[in-house]
Amino acid sequence: MNNRQILSAAIGSLLALGLASNASAAGKKTDMEQCFGIAKAGKNDCSSNKSAHSCAGQATKNNDAQDFIAVPKGTCDKIAGGTLKTM
Repeated sequence: MNNRQILSAAIGSLLALGLASNASAAGKKTDMEQCFGIAKAGKNDCSSNKSAHSCAGQATKNNDAQDFIAVPKGTCDKIAGGTLKTM
């Protein structure tokens, strides 16, 4: 193998690793659920009440039932105050 072939193989390997990690990260995003009532002020992922604010990081109070954080599926039920529905 010459240097060009070695370099091509190395770059190909890095690209393959990058695609594999992106695919696994994309799979993990689908394993998330919206958990309402547990977000700290300014730390929410979004809101169900569009008139309160436009979205992420704009919660004005802790544990607002209208704001959510995305958590792994099955986790919200284990968090005190967390609910899968807005109140």
